[in-house]
Amino acid sequence: MNRRIITLLVALVPVVLFGVIGSVATVPFVALGPGPTVDTLGEVDGEDVVEVTGAEVDRTSGHLNMTTVAVRDGLTLFEALGFWVSGRHGIVPRAEVYPPEISREEVDRSNEMEFANSESNAEVAAMHQLNLPTAVLVHEVSDQGPSHDVLRPDDQLISVNGKPVASTQDVVTEVSSRAPGTVVTVVYRRDGAEQTANIALAARPDDAAKGYLGLTPTESAAPPMEITFNLADIGGPSAGLMFSLALVEKLSPGELDSGSFVAGTGSIDEDGKVGAIGGIQYKMMAAREAGAETFLVPAGNCNEASQRIPDGLRLVRVETLAGAVQALEDLGAGREAPACG
Repeated sequence: MNRRIITLLVALVPVVLFGVIGSVATVPFVALGPGPTVDTLGEVDGEDVVEVTGAEVDRTSGHLNMTTVAVRDGLTLFEALGFWVSGRHGIVPRAEVYPPEISREEVDRSNEMEFANSESNAEVAAMHQLNLPTAVLVHEVSDQGPSHDVLRPDDQLISVNGKPVASTQDVVTEVSSRAPGTVVTVVYRRDGAEQTANIALAARPDDAAKGYLGLTPTESAAPPMEITFNLADIGGPSAGLMFSLALVEKLSPGELDSGSFVAGTGSIDEDGKVGAIGGIQYKMMAAREAGAETFLVPAGNCNEASQRIPDGLRLVRVETLAGAVQALEDLGAGREAPACG
C-alpha cells in the first residue's frame, strides 16, 4: 500500500467517526417548533372538541384554534443541527424542558394536570363572562379524610353549616374557620336528590389549628349543563383562553369571530385573567400555516411576539377573557382592536 493511500485512509478515519457519532449519539438538547393546531369549535375523532350538553348551543362557522409547541427529544447531533439550520425550530438544553431532578413521566403528569386545570378554569371563566350559573362540586375525596365514605366525586355542595356555597373559596373559608373536631352540617345534591350529612372535621395537614373536610372542591357549570373537553395528548395550561372563547361562542348568539379564522394562546384563571405562555413564536407560525388571519396574544408575550410576526398575521393583545371577547367583536364590526407593539 503506497503512502498516498495510507494518508487518505488516515484522513478519512475522523470523518467516518464523526459521521457515525453524529448520526447515532444523542445530544442533551431538544428541538422546539410549531406543533398541532386544533379548532376548538370543530371536531376530533367525531366528537366536538368542546362539547356542551344540557343547554342550547348556537351555530358556529369560523375558527378559534388553539396552538401548541412540538418538542422533539432524543436528538442525534446531525438531527439537532438540521433543526437549527431549518430556521423553524429552536434548540434548547434538555434540562429546560425535562429537569434532571424529576423523571420524564413526572413532567408528563404535571403537564396533564396543568391541562386539566386549564379546562376547569376555562369553563368557570366562560360561565362568569356569560353570567351563567355555576355549581361547586366535589372533585376528589381523600381516602384518609373525614368525608371519606360520606361524600363522593361529583356531589354538588349546597351549603356548609347553613352558609350557601357559591364558590370553592366559600367551602375553604367556612371549614378552615372551625377547629378540628367540630361537627359541621353539609347539604349536598347527589343524583338530583338533596341530602344532609354531619361530618366531624379533622386537622388540616398544613395547619393543625384549622378544620379539614378532606375533599377538593371545584366550580363548574351548574346542572343540567355539562361541558366536556374531548382533546387528549396535549399538556400544559396554554389552551385555556381558546377553550373559554369556544364556550362563549357556543353559548351566546351571533359569532365572535364573524366566521373568520382566529387562533391564539394563553392560560386563564377562573376570573378570566389571561396569562403568558412559552413558545409564542412557534405557535404563531403554526397558526399562520394553518390559515389563521388573527392571533390572540397574552399581554405578557407581546414584546416577544412582535419581534417575529409571520407575514399576513394580525396580532391582538389580550389581558382578560372579557377583553378578548370585546376585541373579536370590534374586529367583526370593522373597528380597531388592541395590538401588540
